[in-house]
Amino acid sequence: MDFSQTYNILYTDLANWTRAAIRFIPKVAVAILLLLVFTFLSRWISRWVSRGVDRFSNNQSLINLTGAVARVAVMAIGLFVALGVLGLDKALTSLLAGAGVIALAVGFAFQDLTTNFISGTMIALARPIQVGDVVETNGFTGEVLDVKLRSIVLNNGQGQTVEIPSKDVFQKPITNFSRIGLRRIELTAGVSYLDDLAKAQQVAQQAVRQLPFVLPERPVDLHYRNFGDNTIQFMLWFWINPARTSAPAALSEAIKAVKQAFDQQDILIVFAGHTFDLKQKLASQHEAEADRIISVLQPEKEK
Repeated sequence: MDFSQTYNILYTDLANWTRAAIRFIPKVAVAILLLLVFTFLSRWISRWVSRGVDRFSNNQSLINLTGAVARVAVMAIGLFVALGVLGLDKALTSLLAGAGVIALAVGFAFQDLTTNFISGTMIALARPIQVGDVVETNGFTGEVLDVKLRSIVLNNGQGQTVEIPSKDVFQKPITNFSRIGLRRIELTAGVSYLDDLAKAQQVAQQAVRQLPFVLPERPVDLHYRNFGDNTIQFMLWFWINPARTSAPAALSEAIKAVKQAFDQQDILIVFAGHTFDLKQKLASQHEAEADRIISVLQPEKEK
């Protein structure tokens, strides 16, 4: 093959490629135009979806995530349509198959992260807890500072924050002290067997009812629970608004009020007593001293 034949073959191939490229330009232009249209459409749909989610959820992470997912979904549709115009459907199918395998491998590798992510999304949608609620879950009690997609952040009231994985919060019971807006406080104590139980009940209820943070529309209940060794035990319940007074402070003030009222009415709150057998104590001491003297004298006798 001489140089002229090689030149003719190259020229023919380049000419064919050029004509094919020229015929392909309109398809490329249409594909680019479709991508631009879908880009604009994805931004609009993303804002629209974010506003819709914002109406029933104040979780900014969920709002941003939903908007991003909507935008990616629209852009994926636009890319699929553009590649279809260019005749690259098979290439797109192969690309999606490879992406599916990669996504499956990543899902197995980050299973806990995926579980937390899905649980956080469900918490944000169901809203069993919100920022500002006082809750108890997984053995921790505190105010909710943030509801993330991966975790829930609590202020435990001791100058510390507790971050609990979303899957643990979603799968285990949650006690929400702020959902109803009221909280019942329980006070446990007891009176002696010699006191008038009806009088003690009335005095305790009256003392707690006069506290300024106790809700007047809710009853102050006192019920005797059982007969103890030295006391008749009772339980007293009253209601507060946790937004105005904390539960520990309310319980402390109630204890002081009941103690003061009982002292004024000569009602005895029996404390645990301890009895020592002094005779047995002295006997054991003498026995120990005798053993010590014998141990000292025993070596001298052996000599």
